[in-house]
Amino acid sequence: MPVGEVAARPGGGVGGMVLGGGAAAAAAVGGDDAVVMQLAAAEGEETAITVNCPDQAGLGCDLCRTILEFGLRITRGDVSTDGHWCFVVFWVVPRSSSIKIRWASLKNRLMSMCPSSYFIPFYHDISQPGPPKFYLLKLLLPDRKGLLHDVTHILSELELLIHRVKVSTTPDGRVVDLFFITDGMELLHTKERQEETCSTLIATLGHSISCEVLPAEGFQQGFSSLPPKIAEELFRVELADSEICSSSLSAELKRVQTATINFDNSLSPAHTLVQIICADQKGFIYDILRTMKDCNIQIFYGRFRSDKKGSVNKGCREVDLFVKQVDGKKVIDSEKQEALRSRLRSEMLHSLRVMIVSRGPDTELLVANPVELSGKGRPRVFYDATLALKALGICIFSAEIGRQAASERQWEVYRFLLDDSREFPLATSPTNRNRVVDRVRKTLMGYYN
Repeated sequence: MPVGEVAARPGGGVGGMVLGGGAAAAAAVGGDDAVVMQLAAAEGEETAITVNCPDQAGLGCDLCRTILEFGLRITRGDVSTDGHWCFVVFWVVPRSSSIKIRWASLKNRLMSMCPSSYFIPFYHDISQPGPPKFYLLKLLLPDRKGLLHDVTHILSELELLIHRVKVSTTPDGRVVDLFFITDGMELLHTKERQEETCSTLIATLGHSISCEVLPAEGFQQGFSSLPPKIAEELFRVELADSEICSSSLSAELKRVQTATINFDNSLSPAHTLVQIICADQKGFIYDILRTMKDCNIQIFYGRFRSDKKGSVNKGCREVDLFVKQVDGKKVIDSEKQEALRSRLRSEMLHSLRVMIVSRGPDTELLVANPVELSGKGRPRVFYDATLALKALGICIFSAEIGRQAASERQWEVYRFLLDDSREFPLATSPTNRNRVVDRVRKTLMGYYN
C-alpha cells in the first residue's frame, strides 16, 4: 500500500446527517485536517493516525474503541491536551493479514467523533450523534462448521456491528440467524446498502441462503440471567487460581497476568504521573483509557510505548500518563490511588471472563466483558469467540448476547451452546473443556490474531 494521506469521503456523515462541502461543514467536525492518516509503505509497517481537534471527555477512549473495532492494533501512541484542544497520534497495524482495512471509512468514523471547533447554529447537533438505528438481519442457510464466524467476519468487513444475536439450528440441518445490528457507515436505511449487505453474504456463503434486512423498531438490549452460582464465579473480582475452576487461567497465561502500576506526584506541580507496565494484549490501551474515563480521571499527556527488542520488560507495554481528577486536583490520597490501581489492574488483566459449564446434558461456553458507563460494549468479542471455536472445529448449536448486572456494573454476556461431537467430546472430557476456555481466552487477548 503506497504512502499517502487518506481523504475523508465528500460530504462525510456525522451523527446520521450528510454534510455538504465547504468551510462550515469542515468546521463542524474540527476542520479538514482533524484526522490525517499516513499509510504504511509496506505490509507489516505502521500506519500513523493523527487526530487534532477540540477535546471532550472520553475522546481518547472512543477513538481507541473504533480503531479496535476495525481490527487494528495500536503499537504506540502519544496523546496531549490542554483541556480544550487535543493532539493524538496512534501508530497502528492490522492484527491479521486476513483483515481488510477500509482506511477511508475509518477516517470518516474518527472524523465524526471530533467535536465542533466552534458553534454554528445550523450544525449545532452534528457533533452530538443521536441514538443509533437498529436493524434486524435475518438469515436462513445450511449449517456447517465455522458458519457463524464466517457470517460475523463478513459483517465486520461491512462495518455492521452486532448488538444482539439469536442463532438456532433446525432439525433439517439449516440455521436461522437473527442479528440485531447497527451500521458504522449509517447507511443501512438505504436500499443500496441493504442490497450490498445481502449480495456480499450471498456471494461469499452461496446462493442457497435467504437474506433480509428490516428496521428493528423498539429494539432493546437483551438481558441475560445466569444461575447465581455460575454468575458469582464468572463475575468475581479476581479470577480463581484453582485448576479445577472452569474459568481458571492456564499456567502460560498466569505468567503474563501481572501488572505494575505506580503513582508519582513529584515530577509535576499540577499532574500525577501514573506509570503502568503490563503484558501486551489486544485492547490494552483501550482498557486503560475506558477505565480512566469511567473513573473520571482526565489525561493531559500520555505516551504508550511498544515492546523494544532487548528491553528488560520483554513482551510488556509501558505507559506514562499525566492525569488529574475531575475536580482539577492531583491524585494524592493514598486510598484513591489504591482504588484506581485496583480498578486498572482488574480491567487490564481480568476484563474478559471465559467459562464453560454444563447446561443440562449440553455444554455452554460463557464469555463476559464489562460495559462502559456510556453503555457501549467491547468490540470484536463475538468475532474472536466464534473464531476460536471455528479453529477448534466446534459447531455452535445456538448463540445469544445479553447483559447482566453484577459486581455493581453492567456486563455483556455471550452464551454459546456447543455441539458435542465424537471428534471433540466436551461433556465427558475436562481436558477438551479446558482447551476451549484456553483457546477462546487467548484469541480474545490477541494471541492468534
